[in-house]
Amino acid sequence: MANDLTHGKVMQALDWAYDKAVNGVPGLDSAGEMADEYLAGNGTLEEKINSLIRWQNTKAGTSGFITGLGGIITMPVTIPANIASVMYVQIRMIAAIAKMCGQDLRSDRVRTLVYACLAGEAAKDILKDAGILVGTKLAMSAIKNISTKTITTINQRVGFRLLTKFGEKGVVNLVKIVPFVGGVVGGTVDAVTTNLIGNFARNTFIDCAELQAS
Repeated sequence: MANDLTHGKVMQALDWAYDKAVNGVPGLDSAGEMADEYLAGNGTLEEKINSLIRWQNTKAGTSGFITGLGGIITMPVTIPANIASVMYVQIRMIAAIAKMCGQDLRSDRVRTLVYACLAGEAAKDILKDAGILVGTKLAMSAIKNISTKTITTINQRVGFRLLTKFGEKGVVNLVKIVPFVGGVVGGTVDAVTTNLIGNFARNTFIDCAELQAS
């Protein structure tokens, strides 16, 4: 079946979602625009990021928001729409957090760290194998020095991790599926999973921001 998931299709969806998150789509803010909006608010950087994460938890799964994803007209046809859409929602959140912490979203290394954050706590093991200790101020320093080959390896391992995750009883804990209506994706992003991913991304990129400021 065309919609059967493979590692290659997961990687395709990751790249598609990241490009759409960074470049924006009709009717939705890009990750950079969303980052600027929250940076303009009150509070510390961590408080602003927490506000962004709360927004994702409470509003990203509403029908109005998901309906907005109908503006994404180039969704990979070989990827189940519910998976592609939740990848987009969560990658945009992570990328916005990275931007808020001063990261260049055009950097392949930052893209890799964003992908890794999708794996949540499992990212620590994926990155540790590449010599990167997430949760320390050495994370971005190590990321900056890794080779293109290592970046590719990390991306592939994240893809396999997500393939396993999506394969557990469909897309358990990532998205609650409702029928496809009029070509528009319906669904609710799992708030618990989104919160865990957001918190992991916050801790990772705030460490990177503090390292750059030191």
